[in-house]
Amino acid sequence: MFDTVRKHQKILQLVLMLFIVPSFVMFGISSYSGFMDKETDLVKISGEPITAQEVESAAKRQAERVGGNAQIAQSLQFRQAILNELLQQRILGFAVADLHLQVGKEALIKSLQNIPQIRALYRQDGSFDDQRFKQLLASNGMNEDQFYAGQSFDLKIQQLVGSVARTELTSSKISEAISSLYESEREVQVLQFSAKDYLSKINPSQEELQAFYDANTKLFEAPEFIDIEYIVLKADPKGDAKVFGDKADQFANMTYDQSDSLKPAADKLKLSIESQKNVTRGGVAGLGKDHPLSNPKVVQALFSDEALKNKRNIEAVQTSPGVFVSARVVIFHPAQTLPFKDVAAEVKRQVSQRAAEKLAVAAAAEQYAALQKDPKNSTGFSSSIWISRNKPGNLVGQAMDEVMSANPDQLPSVVSVSNPGVGTSIYRINQVRQPSSSDAKIHQAQAQQMQALGAQSEFAGFMAYWRDAAGVKMINPLKPMTSGNAGG
Repeated sequence: MFDTVRKHQKILQLVLMLFIVPSFVMFGISSYSGFMDKETDLVKISGEPITAQEVESAAKRQAERVGGNAQIAQSLQFRQAILNELLQQRILGFAVADLHLQVGKEALIKSLQNIPQIRALYRQDGSFDDQRFKQLLASNGMNEDQFYAGQSFDLKIQQLVGSVARTELTSSKISEAISSLYESEREVQVLQFSAKDYLSKINPSQEELQAFYDANTKLFEAPEFIDIEYIVLKADPKGDAKVFGDKADQFANMTYDQSDSLKPAADKLKLSIESQKNVTRGGVAGLGKDHPLSNPKVVQALFSDEALKNKRNIEAVQTSPGVFVSARVVIFHPAQTLPFKDVAAEVKRQVSQRAAEKLAVAAAAEQYAALQKDPKNSTGFSSSIWISRNKPGNLVGQAMDEVMSANPDQLPSVVSVSNPGVGTSIYRINQVRQPSSSDAKIHQAQAQQMQALGAQSEFAGFMAYWRDAAGVKMINPLKPMTSGNAGG
């Protein structure tokens, strides 16, 4: 099972980046040992726990490393990503130990020389600046033993992952056979049964309209919306960047710490409090794309439980370089059902459309039954076209699958495909052929896609095996941070 990753390292590079976080830049070797109380255990790997405190500490370090503030590190989504990375590291660590992998001195030295910060420590005469090296480690909270252990660990993981596959995931014969199937062409005709062609036969009664409205009130709701107030901090292009940075910190801290009002931050930073009505989950119609309230993060935060229920300020959001916004909900208007008289026309449209679609589907079913008995009857069908999976024309999804799955030994044949909300289409397949020439570039692209899919599947199976071998056991779910456990 293990040669493909060595031969297809680029294919797996993205997959691995999602899972493996180098110990030197983020966690340190100390992250590989478990401790703390059982009530704080989140997950255990080979009996060793990952704790809530450990996740919080790693989240803070990572947030600081990428320039984020403390609030980012407290978010559930961010901490869940950190927990997933820690878990992945522990599973790989278990595999490394179980397989007794070793790293040679030469490999370790070569690895160190590939780190830009380490290369920069060599003087012009070729000597190494040991003093600056120790200072660099200290600034990252490490000593030499921890650093070398972390680098050795990373190399072992690379060695492990590099041996994930020893056989080709997809042979050239299989690849060519699949490409051939994608090139295979079929001559197709279509017969449409659309609801729009039957609308003239529909005339619903007032009782039918009222009954549909009463049974489907959710379809006729005015969406919830909010009235808000907000403040915006903008950088002066000619101003001092450091001064603005201090203001931005004050803006973020004051709107967060004094979250029951925007006034303290507005007064301190001399900002005007602006208002906006009729803000929906889709934003505000008519605002330019650069307007702070057009930012999806701002709108999403305003519709969070904390903002809606408790009327708290949302955390400061940087909507563009040099622009920060915070906002709060003033009035929440819940969704409400519109009166029948206001939506009568829409009710009639929907009732008529559904009834017409039923007529279209019934007519298609009757015609399809007749064509199965006499598939050579082409009355009503469109002109024929040649299609393939590589050149699908306007056939997509189920229609393409049904047409390409028809038995080529029993032609002509017909297939019926439902189009919910529209009607039904009947396709008549007349002939099958292979094109006289092939596109080498398309073949190559398809082969690469198959290799990539195979590599992802192989790596997923590899990790699943070691997850089971390590006895991973989920103990407690990661919980949202509260004022009582923040920073604890």
